[in-house]
Amino acid sequence: MPIKMNNHIVKTYGDELDQLSAEVVLMGGLAEAQVADAVDAVARRDVALAQSVVARDHKLDELEKDIERKCIRLIALRQPMAEDLRKTVAAMKLATALERTGDLAKNIAKRAIVISEAEPMTPLTRSIERMGKLVSSRLRDVLDAYKGGKVELAQSVWASDTEVDEHYNALFRELLTYMMGDPRTISACTHLLFMAKNLERIGDYATNMAEHIHFELTGEDYVESRPKANTLSNLE
Repeated sequence: MPIKMNNHIVKTYGDELDQLSAEVVLMGGLAEAQVADAVDAVARRDVALAQSVVARDHKLDELEKDIERKCIRLIALRQPMAEDLRKTVAAMKLATALERTGDLAKNIAKRAIVISEAEPMTPLTRSIERMGKLVSSRLRDVLDAYKGGKVELAQSVWASDTEVDEHYNALFRELLTYMMGDPRTISACTHLLFMAKNLERIGDYATNMAEHIHFELTGEDYVESRPKANTLSNLE
């Protein structure tokens, strides 16, 4: 009888960890969709889509709070150790990063609404779209690494952070050129500049998540410094 009881407890604990991971995966899918839709709203000047991104952000906030509560409960009641503890802590850290990713996507969508009536600047919005697709692919890869327990894929995302920075630097120069050439574009270009910075920050969060996943799967921190290109601006 005691053996059955212990097996039941272990199974329940395993189920709780699996449910926690499933919620993080769900949250990741929603965050990924938010980023993709925000960038699409910019490229297509789609106000309705941008408004939808803004309206959907609360769902990520709710999921992040729910995951945090469940992680704290697991730590308090189960006192997990080793791999289980790393899995629990990683879920909480990933949820935080995904919630902030959603906030950045919401900011992009809000700016898309503001510039929707401005004179179209197709080359610049295409540059935003290219950068957005790159960042979305990083986000997708890191979520795949989490779902599949693929440490090599997490490592690949971590090592490729400089590519996002290089796109940001190129877009920064392009925007400055437009603003110097035609002062009438300064307002719209400023919004696009903040969009680019938001995308660069999302790329940073993807790299952060890769670090958390690497630690969860291996129990080891990265010993080398994160690859990082120097950006031309420190806008927040």
